[in-house]
Amino acid sequence: MMLTSENNSSHPVSFILLGIPGLENSHFFIAFPFCVMYTVAIVGNIIVLHIIRIDHTLHEPMYLFLAMLAVTDLILSTSTQPKMLAILWFHAHDIEYHTCLIQVFFIHAFSTVESGVLMAMALDRYVAICFPLRHSTILTPSVVAKLGAAVLIRGVLWVSPFCIMISRMPFCPNKVIPQSYCEHMAVLKLVCADTRVNRGYGLFVAFSVSGFDIIVIGISYVMILRAVLRLPSGEARLKAFGTCASHLCVILAFYILALFTLLTHRFGRHVPHVLQIMTANLYLLVPPMLNPIIYGVRTKQIRDRVIQGCCGKHP
Repeated sequence: MMLTSENNSSHPVSFILLGIPGLENSHFFIAFPFCVMYTVAIVGNIIVLHIIRIDHTLHEPMYLFLAMLAVTDLILSTSTQPKMLAILWFHAHDIEYHTCLIQVFFIHAFSTVESGVLMAMALDRYVAICFPLRHSTILTPSVVAKLGAAVLIRGVLWVSPFCIMISRMPFCPNKVIPQSYCEHMAVLKLVCADTRVNRGYGLFVAFSVSGFDIIVIGISYVMILRAVLRLPSGEARLKAFGTCASHLCVILAFYILALFTLLTHRFGRHVPHVLQIMTANLYLLVPPMLNPIIYGVRTKQIRDRVIQGCCGKHP
């Protein structure tokens, strides 16, 4: 069934998400590891947020940015995983048209936000290591809040045109999306019109956002490396590198999966479709799962709080 609007564009009442095409017989079993990963992501990020909220000594730029990252990860994983599990376990393949567009918005907007938060965290590490005595005066709570608001507004403003342009275009009778969630390029392939502007804008957003953020992160870490190598003590150098190790692991986990997913969706004609779909699913699940684990293990204050909670001890 198609609905027709006054501007002669039409859209289906709903789309059909296939899940993981080619592995239909294994959907029930594939869902279990995804469910475990999603549970770890939810529980881990909620614990990180709770610890930062109750411990006033953690109300510093590094941990405030970490709280932003945890909120972003909760939104990213929750925007896709419940529906994906419903597809794999209960064959709930239908997704309403507007719900699909909302999913497109949340996936792309908060992927952009996550990239921006990682960039802000790199700037925080740069200031903390290169200007340690001025760290608290440069990155005040007000500056941290403004950085957080800036990356959120950037994500909303950059991604909103995706949904606006798609909502004004006619769709073909085919309403099957051969993956587990509504993603910009997957929905765009169902449009019966010239989509070159949409595709071009999508590439512009992807490369301008990730390109800018990666350049800032790269410059920050080059400056950090120069400052660390000038430290006279080997122990001091090791400690400085240790404060950056967690952030570097998080950056690699996010950008490697993000760039692979982006490039294979647009140019990966020879990449097996199953691999593309699995990577796209992991891209929105692995970083939200790993981030609280990495920071929980590498950050002493958070690790100690978790141990105290598990052992029933109070500081």
